Amino acid sequence: QVQLAESGGGLVQTGDSLRLSCLISGRTLSSTGLGWFRQAPGKEREFVAAITWVGRITYYASSVKGRFTISKDNTKKTVSLQMNSLEPEDTGVYYCAADLRGRLGVRRDAGTVDSWGQGTQVTVSS
Repeated sequence: QVQLAESGGGLVQTGDSLRLSCLISGRTLSSTGLGWFRQAPGKEREFVAAITWVGRITYYASSVKGRFTISKDNTKKTVSLQMNSLEPEDTGVYYCAADLRGRLGVRRDAGTVDSWGQGTQVTVSS
């Protein structure tokens, strides 16, 4: 089983940047996919971005493409989300996610997630 712990959330203004990090513990497989979801108040949890643990294939939701960048450090066992040009619509709780079967980026479905972090709040004021 994989355990995930996020950090880096906070309160920022429109146009600002923020970097989220997720520390991974436990056993990862070569097929593991890692990613980020977010959930705004009253809305369903939605896919944001994903990256393969082996290699560096990335996937992005259309709403964040060009503004957000997902990256990983296999040695430190971290996955990060650099968020630039933040908008109020980006506000929500951001969750780190792991899918041991590597379906995360293709299916972009919370139902494929095997492990979740506890979440970190991101608030973008207008």
